[in-house]
Amino acid sequence: MKLPDARGPLGAAVLDHLRGHRSLAEAGVRLQEAGAGDRALTLWTLHELYFRGFDDVDADMEWDPTVVGLRNELESDLESDLRRAFEAWDGPMDLPGMIAAFEDRPGLSTFIRTSATAAQVREILAEKSVFHLKEADPHAFVQPRLDVAPKAALATIQFDELGAGRPDRLHAKLFADTLDAAGLDPTYGAYVARVATSTLTVSNVLTMFCLRRRLRFAAAGHLAAFEATSSLPCAAIVRGLRRLGFDERVVTYYDEHVEADAVHEALAWEELCVPMIDGDADREREVLFGAFACMEVEARNAADLLERWT
Repeated sequence: MKLPDARGPLGAAVLDHLRGHRSLAEAGVRLQEAGAGDRALTLWTLHELYFRGFDDVDADMEWDPTVVGLRNELESDLESDLRRAFEAWDGPMDLPGMIAAFEDRPGLSTFIRTSATAAQVREILAEKSVFHLKEADPHAFVQPRLDVAPKAALATIQFDELGAGRPDRLHAKLFADTLDAAGLDPTYGAYVARVATSTLTVSNVLTMFCLRRRLRFAAAGHLAAFEATSSLPCAAIVRGLRRLGFDERVVTYYDEHVEADAVHEALAWEELCVPMIDGDADREREVLFGAFACMEVEARNAADLLERWT
């Protein structure tokens, strides 16, 4: 994968720095002056250094002090935005109640089931590829930071996500097959330069939670909310894809998640989150913050994408 084109002066300066052409200090770019899209794509780019990296970037840039410092600043702003939204939340402070409250917001799955065109579905799949082509990868950073019981629960979920030992059943591979069957590019990172800022934020929030040991409780809550809000929407998407006559290879990924995520929902809360909380009110609030953040950024993303067509 090559570095994506920048969306503003901050990203352009970061690309120069990563390629060794000019340091960020020489560029003199102020973080506060960068737009939302510029900041989101820049953070996504910095995060990717911890995953597969870029063919045109030295691998040692992963731990370059300037890179780490900028990542810290961007993540701090992102986390502060989410915490302000969480503090302003006046809805239920339990996972089932929180999920029920968010169900009132418009979602992409209902749109796909009832009225989306095939072209709109392809556009949504391209957007979702930013996350789904590295599905389960961020949680690998959380694994060594957990105690015995939650570690075993996360490993069980990860084993399923990674195909239960079968390379062709990795969920990321299934989504690549979905893209290919839908006539889209299945290459990792193929659409990142063109997706919505809110789509990049969905990926950035999860990666931030998983990369930071301090945020491991939020990462667990995020996973619990994601699994608890996935099964029924996936079933709706399956109906929409079949309504539009898509090849069954497009349907397979979502059909797989109807059953898998229903099982993972109980595992993620009862066997991952509850032992991590261990009766501690502060830990519980942090887990619920992660769950809220998951549903909040997904809701923002859905509203953003739906606005294109409604």
